[in-house]
Amino acid sequence: MSAFRTETVLDVRHWTDTLFSFRTTRDPAFRFENGQFAMIGLEIDGKPLVRAYSMASANYEEDLEFFSIKVPDGPLTSRLQHLAVGDKVLVGNKPTGTLLTENLLPGKVLYMLSTGTGLAPFLSLIKDPTVYEKFDRVVLAHGCRYASELAYGDLLRQDLKEHPLVGEQVQEQFSYYPTVTREDHDPRGRISDLMRQGKLFKDLRLSPLHPDSDRLMLCGSPAMLDEMTDWVEGLGFAMGNNSGPGSYVIEKAFVER
Repeated sequence: MSAFRTETVLDVRHWTDTLFSFRTTRDPAFRFENGQFAMIGLEIDGKPLVRAYSMASANYEEDLEFFSIKVPDGPLTSRLQHLAVGDKVLVGNKPTGTLLTENLLPGKVLYMLSTGTGLAPFLSLIKDPTVYEKFDRVVLAHGCRYASELAYGDLLRQDLKEHPLVGEQVQEQFSYYPTVTREDHDPRGRISDLMRQGKLFKDLRLSPLHPDSDRLMLCGSPAMLDEMTDWVEGLGFAMGNNSGPGSYVIEKAFVER
């Protein structure tokens, strides 16, 4: 088990029948960059059963937080969803990931585009002061099927404005854009469609996407990543990664099990 640390569950929140989040202790020696993920899981029959989970907590916070779906027959989440305060979870020692601001070229507007639990890494990044130093505007779009699935809404709409480190910047630079696809809501529709149609930019009083000024971070379902990648590359955006910066980055380590 030397590849993992054992942490203790401090809090569990069930957002819906299919979504939950949990908070654990954090070994002071565990370091990560905002936007990264680690292998998280349980010890089952003496062996680690783990999946990739983005840290939803900022890298300067004392505890760790994770956001997960519930899959009834999922090898891990079928067990993980029953976590209770005091339970033990495994946290991998080597965080990694591509959703880092250093993997983006300088720009004016940063779009963080997420679906479902793909919101998690952005919950870390929006509490990072350097994000607001690097970009004039920061937009977090979160797409779900139903409004009840728009987790962390209170944080994103109001609480973040009072944050001791980034509250002032949030009030001046941050925009939260929640959208759903299967019930009445304004806005309603997939993030990709709302961007193509121009509604997202009109609602936020921003210009349409341009690779010279705009930067994107994408985290969500494989279908969303594929569709958005094809579209933005057609506009002239180039993917960045840990080998070199670009005008957009994606995270493929999406937890579905």
